[in-house]
Amino acid sequence: MKITLDHLTKKFPNRDKTKGDVTAVGDFCFDIPDGKLIGLLGPSGCGKSTTLNLISGLETPTSGRIFFGEDDVTKLPPEHRGIGLVFQNYALYPHLTVRQNILFPLQNLKGKNKLSKEQMNEKALEAAKLVQIDELMDRKPSELSGGQQQRVAIARALVKMPRVLLLDEPLSNLDARLRLQTREELRRIQQKTGITTIFVTHDQEEAMSISDEIVVMKSGIIQQIGKPQDVYDSPANLFVAKFLGTPPIDVFNGTVKGGKLYIGDEAVLPAVGVEDQDVYVGIRPEGFILNDKGAFTCQLQNVEVMGRDTSVVSTHKESLNVTIRSIISAENKVDTASKDVRFDLKPYKVFLFNKETEKRILFGGQLAADVPAEMEESLDTAAGRTDSQSK
Repeated sequence: MKITLDHLTKKFPNRDKTKGDVTAVGDFCFDIPDGKLIGLLGPSGCGKSTTLNLISGLETPTSGRIFFGEDDVTKLPPEHRGIGLVFQNYALYPHLTVRQNILFPLQNLKGKNKLSKEQMNEKALEAAKLVQIDELMDRKPSELSGGQQQRVAIARALVKMPRVLLLDEPLSNLDARLRLQTREELRRIQQKTGITTIFVTHDQEEAMSISDEIVVMKSGIIQQIGKPQDVYDSPANLFVAKFLGTPPIDVFNGTVKGGKLYIGDEAVLPAVGVEDQDVYVGIRPEGFILNDKGAFTCQLQNVEVMGRDTSVVSTHKESLNVTIRSIISAENKVDTASKDVRFDLKPYKVFLFNKETEKRILFGGQLAADVPAEMEESLDTAAGRTDSQSK
């Protein structure tokens, strides 16, 4: 089921009556392809859950329209939209067994959609097998682990084979190992069923690992849309660059002068194609190359060996981060007796941003790099909306 969000906007009354309404979602335009898993990603309060609630029908948009395929569902009640919704807190009925919880949506079907008892039991068992809990059908929720309870909630959402599956931070209550396992299961289930799925999370690792595309949001506005790796490799602005990546990107005050990029007094890279100006410089942790004669000097603080990789912790007077983390191969040996550590930089892991707008500035080989056409179009559209709203 293709979903079209056409200039979707949601405003809430401001507690301060002297100020205007609060815009939770601003002019959201996006076509969600049929059968894809889309991640809505951003910090708390960015509007991602409100967007999900608008799609589900739990909230009514202030303006704009929502289409499921060719059907305008903007004013359609949630129960008539054909959605499956999974919440962060599972929302299972504690007095019912797993089987009864899964059956519950089917028992509420009426008219031509009403099923026989045998049909309902068959569908419930199919859904349970899909999420691998068919051996737990007679247990109560209190007898299940957190991961098993989440699977019951997913089975209950899937049992009607909804047109759209909506997941609102479904893994937040799970421990790290179980979260990893469950997100892999979510991806498997989505691919097997082919149901168009929207996954809301503030965890960028979750979104990047299972989504076909991610939508990065800030203050209700789309910042960037694209395939996870494309967005990571080519962030549209400083916010996106800082939000994606673990460890986070290292950010510095820099200057472009005479076709060279300076951080402090050191010319660290050529900056062909960029006018002289002050810039923010973002360097991915994996963008550092250890070299005792390198162009970039930092003050060594610590070295952390992490099996395959080594994390070099350092500082620099122009760094906006408290510490700089550089990820290098464990085969490289760092002179821990030295006060300084020197690096060369990988140009494709270095990003420049305008000091005022914080938008990306392409330089050198990045000007000729293959940026997906659909990404450029989505960035231009998002940037245009942002500029128009700020006027």
